[in-house]
Amino acid sequence: MSTPIPARIVALRDAMTKNGIAACIVPTADPHLSEYLPAHWKAREWFSGFDGSAGILMVTAKAAGLWTDSRYFSQAEQQLAGTGIALMKQRPGQAAEHLTWLQQHLHQGDVAAVAGDSVSVATQRQIERLLGAAGATLRVDLDLPDMAWRDRPALPHAPVFEHPLNYAGTSRAEKFDKLRNAMRKQHATHHLISSLDDVAWLTNLRGSDVECNPVFLAHLLVEVSGQATLFIDRDKLKDDVVAALGADGIRIANYATLGDSLGELKASDTLLFDPGRVVSDVLKAVAADVKRIEGPNPSTAFKAIKSENELAHIREVMRRDGAALVRAFRRLEERLTAGMTQTELDVDVLLRDERSAQPEFVGESFATIAGYMENGALPHYRATPQAHNTLQRHGLLLVDSGGQYLGGTTDITRVLALGPTTSEQRRDATLVMKGMIALSRARFPKGASGPQLDALARAPLWAAGMDYGHGTGHGVGYFLNVHEGPHSVRPPVSGATLVALEPGMITSIEPGLYKPARHGIRHENLAVVVEADQTEFGEFYAFETLTLCPFDRRALEPGLLSPDDRAWLDDYHATVRAALSPLLEDADLAWLEKHCAPL
Repeated sequence: MSTPIPARIVALRDAMTKNGIAACIVPTADPHLSEYLPAHWKAREWFSGFDGSAGILMVTAKAAGLWTDSRYFSQAEQQLAGTGIALMKQRPGQAAEHLTWLQQHLHQGDVAAVAGDSVSVATQRQIERLLGAAGATLRVDLDLPDMAWRDRPALPHAPVFEHPLNYAGTSRAEKFDKLRNAMRKQHATHHLISSLDDVAWLTNLRGSDVECNPVFLAHLLVEVSGQATLFIDRDKLKDDVVAALGADGIRIANYATLGDSLGELKASDTLLFDPGRVVSDVLKAVAADVKRIEGPNPSTAFKAIKSENELAHIREVMRRDGAALVRAFRRLEERLTAGMTQTELDVDVLLRDERSAQPEFVGESFATIAGYMENGALPHYRATPQAHNTLQRHGLLLVDSGGQYLGGTTDITRVLALGPTTSEQRRDATLVMKGMIALSRARFPKGASGPQLDALARAPLWAAGMDYGHGTGHGVGYFLNVHEGPHSVRPPVSGATLVALEPGMITSIEPGLYKPARHGIRHENLAVVVEADQTEFGEFYAFETLTLCPFDRRALEPGLLSPDDRAWLDDYHATVRAALSPLLEDADLAWLEKHCAPL
């Protein structure tokens, strides 16, 4: 029988008392500071019951709170009910609110603790600075959740495989040469990489240690002299993969021995690492006399700019993925018209069936969000057998889904009108569409960043006194994580580094609108930054839309669209029709033609 959440908090507090700890911080993190975690590191979820992808749990002797953002407010309210854990609603741009709360709840001489394998070096410093103002200190050498976590899952053990070179496009040798050139410019002799997508991209390897993300647990230590060490469970690798890595100067060491290798660095060595992407536990092994350079992993910027080979594969994947969605949506419409009972769970199955029939499909890029009516107002909703809606022949269905293919990663959201809609629903869907079109049509100067463009997508909603609480766009990996940095499109944050958008960068464009207990709207395409114009004022860039699937115009109010809006939508649908028609036939082709007809 599963242990109730209050009992888990009691066990955690017992461990705190035994170790003289006044407060325990349980972040959403693993030793690689991943967004999505293997089960072994889902401590925050196990102790709170909240299973959203973002959140921080704070526990003191008398209080417990969970901080999360607006994407999860409704979900967290439901999952925290009866646990004794208070929902603390994190405001946009106030990422350190939980630390301010902690500072207020600690006194002179108190000690807080966070597991050293789940806190970055940068965050550790931030916590220590804030606690120091209250006369409190921080310990990172205690894993209190591990002491109280019964039946903690083992580490994942999925096999690791080569990403075929015809898809990867660039060899390991070329990628490591480029990385070492960047290291030389910074005078680094060694470079530590712990972020899983960087490791996977550099080594041209993929795995499945994290649900929906084709990555594997590993660290990478690169020497500028030409050697590198991959710290990984050797049993995950076939002998031919180990031999191929060895031929490229990459030796294999046990995952748990990274600290030993870091401890061997000498005073004459200089280690490059990203303090926001390396955990405290790892760095403590480095001797104090080893010189350090702190900065972003060069590979993060490299992999964000897709090569022409990668983009060619991505464009073909978009065709296949779009055709799969057309078949799935047509089948859903046919079933509903025939009077068959369909639920949000059936939408998930339909999408999986159609995508899995496509060439080089590997899996989903995230858990499908199929939210009918009020469930669409939960940005990260997930239907379960215990809680889901049955679809009716009216209103709106929001479907956010994606696939992992050897040739790319997809992420798309469409809002389907299942029958008659209200004027409010159509107005809301149209205002969100106007914002999406405005950003998709944008021209911007070289050097512009996502936060500078974000308002373009929000302006139609702002004019109506409405807004949404999430970012407008995120980077997307190439057969990698569906969320990828370093760029994003979101409101400006004070003190945050602005990352310029560059040709080859892929971003989602996904404005939304959410009305609790009523409906949710989100329109989403992926787009790549391309060169547009050269004028007397410099270079200008634009977005090329990559996603290929019709929007359901029955959910829109055409009268609210400007002539430019209508022209963009008609041009987009003409492009979709031309790209997908050769892949479809009979009823599926007729459905496509109907939904791509001009307004």
